[in-house]
Amino acid sequence: MKNFIRLFITLICFGFSLSVLAVNVNTATAEEIAKELKGIGPAKAGAIIIYREEHGAFKSLKELTNVKGIGAATIDKNRENIQLDVKL
Repeated sequence: MKNFIRLFITLICFGFSLSVLAVNVNTATAEEIAKELKGIGPAKAGAIIIYREEHGAFKSLKELTNVKGIGAATIDKNRENIQLDVKL
């Protein structure tokens, strides 16, 4: 039983640590986006913020490709780390 509890706690902690790595491109700062996403530096992260301010929240991953310098390959590399949740 002790081993089951340890395994359960480990899995919960692991799941929590994975969710921490994800970045919400609708709320994150440029610094957070650049830090967490592969192939996105400060300039591209800034472009994401500008696009978001001009067009509103991203509704899909595909919409990120409207940002200059962000292509499908970049989205694919980061698919698991991008969140789009919009809190109402």
